[in-house]
Amino acid sequence: MFSLLGAAVGAAYHVVSAFASVLAPLPGGLAAAAAIVIFTLAVRLLLLPLSYYAIRGQASQARLAPQVQALRQRHAAHPERLQRELTALYRREGAGVFAGFLPLLLQLPLLSIVYALFRSGTIAGQPNGLLSHDLLGAPLGSHWLSGPGPLSAQGAVFLGLFALLAAAAWLAARVARKIAAQHAPAPSAPPGGAVGWLVRVLPYTTLAIAAVMPLAAGLYLLTTTAWAAAERALLAPRVRRHVRAQSRSA
Repeated sequence: MFSLLGAAVGAAYHVVSAFASVLAPLPGGLAAAAAIVIFTLAVRLLLLPLSYYAIRGQASQARLAPQVQALRQRHAAHPERLQRELTALYRREGAGVFAGFLPLLLQLPLLSIVYALFRSGTIAGQPNGLLSHDLLGAPLGSHWLSGPGPLSAQGAVFLGLFALLAAAAWLAARVARKIAAQHAPAPSAPPGGAVGWLVRVLPYTTLAIAAVMPLAAGLYLLTTTAWAAAERALLAPRVRRHVRAQSRSA
């Protein structure tokens, strides 16, 4: 699997190493950790246009939820007719069923790159210098349940990371619920449909992922989850204006 990501892992290695070199004066082994955070922020910034369209798609789905439910009830006995009607509805309203999944799907290869970056002893035939870095004494390539164990000083670093990740996940889910409620046309309407439900629940799965991933990957998850919450909160007013204009023109 790593061979397929070799070029991307090599590029990420050079970028993170360059950031770490610039931040080398930071104490406590924070340079490489800060480099991972900056690298993640840079990636998320590049994905910002896709994130905007994803949030807009989720808002449109929340607005269309009553119509979707009505179609499901009307054509429950005719799946093919239901699919045609749903496709026509989404096309007419300019909403895509899978629009909200784009940034989520893109996170998978990015997380794989970070994972490979701190699991490979060599990068492009050279020793992986990032493996020599740590965060407050915990190697960036270490796992929560490996080495000294979860109750050691290294384990305490992971527990601190998990606490911050839980807080970021709660905030991201709260922002997603608030946005979905704002765009739902009625209190009884499902806020955001399946995509909205996934977006609200998915942040919490990062805790389970971080528990079995290297510390560096946990830092990536923490940064991207916190970014997602802030991104949604900042883009929500613009999305709301777009959906209102779309409703008036319908």
